[in-house]
Amino acid sequence: MFFAVSKILGFFVVPSNAVAMLCALGALLLLTRFRKAGSRLLGLGVIFMLVFGYLSLGNLLLLPLTERFPAWSAAGRTPDGIIVLGGSIDPERSQARGSLEMDAAAERIITMLQLARRYPQARIVFSGGSANLIQEPVSEAPIAGDLLQDFGTPASRIVLEGGSRTTAENAEFTRKLVSPKPGERWLLVTSAFHMPRSIGAFRKAGFEVEAYPVDWRTRGWNDAAMPFTALSAGLARTDVAVHEWIGLIAYWATGRSSEFFPGPRKIN
Repeated sequence: MFFAVSKILGFFVVPSNAVAMLCALGALLLLTRFRKAGSRLLGLGVIFMLVFGYLSLGNLLLLPLTERFPAWSAAGRTPDGIIVLGGSIDPERSQARGSLEMDAAAERIITMLQLARRYPQARIVFSGGSANLIQEPVSEAPIAGDLLQDFGTPASRIVLEGGSRTTAENAEFTRKLVSPKPGERWLLVTSAFHMPRSIGAFRKAGFEVEAYPVDWRTRGWNDAAMPFTALSAGLARTDVAVHEWIGLIAYWATGRSSEFFPGPRKIN
């Protein structure tokens, strides 16, 4: 139920869809006796579209998320395991085309292959099913597993979790699958903006992991005031940020995260 509700509500609350519905409602009202209200709604929708699309709001919302966890430090002993979260492979398109098709989070896959080679003794766990609510679900995990083997990773090192549909399920299913032992060092690879919610979900599941953020989307706080040169780029950035902030709120409110805005552990 949580999965379906989150997908449906998520569709309506991301700024680009909200703006489109506002404009559509305004346009429809222009055809009725409520033309004045329709004109105002349409004008408001256009203003929101320009603000979300061209100003730096998307970066301002995204940066607190991406900068929450620093880049991983290789200091200390080598990791025992590396967990890579799904969301970087388009499984339906990959299946239809018979080739690997990735999306904007492709850095997760590139990092997975790099770490698999850099740490030849570590287990590589790919956690990702299908988050498709409408079409027949196709899991990302088998595709990632085939790719790892194509790049020389032995099957004995690969662990595939292909049933999860949400970040909370990533954490819960992975912990049950790998049964981490006390003292083991596990890395968690996901997009930087997604890391706070991911860490919170893994901590809630009782699986202590180290953040390995990738796919930063910005150069850092220097981009806080950087406007966008394409309307679609600004809308997309704002959509990602708003979706993640709403996810943090929902996970905290429903007990799926250890805290509202998880951050690095303090070392005494």
